[in-house]
Amino acid sequence: MVGTINTPDEIALLREGGKRLAHAVAETAKKVAVGVKTHELNDYFEQLVRAGGDEPAFLNYQPRGAKRPFPASICISVNEEVVHGIPTENTRVIKDGDIVKLDGGVRHRGLITDHAVSVIAGNAQPEDEALVRGTRQALMAGIQAARGGNRTGDISAAVEAVGVELGFGIVFELGGHGVGHHVHEEPYIPNVGDAGTGDLLVPGMVLAIEPMFTLGTPKVRVKFDGYTYVTKDGTRAAHWEHTVLITDKAPEILTAL
Repeated sequence: MVGTINTPDEIALLREGGKRLAHAVAETAKKVAVGVKTHELNDYFEQLVRAGGDEPAFLNYQPRGAKRPFPASICISVNEEVVHGIPTENTRVIKDGDIVKLDGGVRHRGLITDHAVSVIAGNAQPEDEALVRGTRQALMAGIQAARGGNRTGDISAAVEAVGVELGFGIVFELGGHGVGHHVHEEPYIPNVGDAGTGDLLVPGMVLAIEPMFTLGTPKVRVKFDGYTYVTKDGTRAAHWEHTVLITDKAPEILTAL
């Protein structure tokens, strides 16, 4: 088995942190509108998190292999940007029809939850609406497979099946992960895979499940800033994520409102 088994006290803190994060992301998502600058959304998210006595988990976090700490409180990725966009290093203004991905983390009394949504500003194109809706559908399918006794491959296979059925590019180079004591923990959860394979899911484990789909290629590259992943062909992407508690019954979504 790979992954942290959290105690009841730790689970209680993660449950509370998840609620706080869900609220902060939802309120920030309401601010997504044509003419708004992404750094303004970052500032608003940080204010909400700190007002509750918590910390933005991503600010100054330096993942393995990164040359510098992440310089923002929330990842904001627009259109062809898949994940890890840096809102504090540009003056980007949201335009009509933009797909805006908000990916935030909260550290509540030392424990971390992770949550992402995709929002379309203004008037949406039908294909963009389908992409956002389909990626969320894949998230929910992956969550349903996240049950004690299953394996990480069951989550991967469920996500992949939705992407294949709907005809989207499935970003296979990135995936979900354990979360709680650190931003990224084991096990790694690919968005493609075979059911019945991978690490065993045990009650008490907490996972961040996060499908990423595109309108074109599944392949991505990292921009010069060292963090922002974009689609190699410039097509648009969507991203959804929940922090989920593994139980001996149905999974519990810790970042649900």
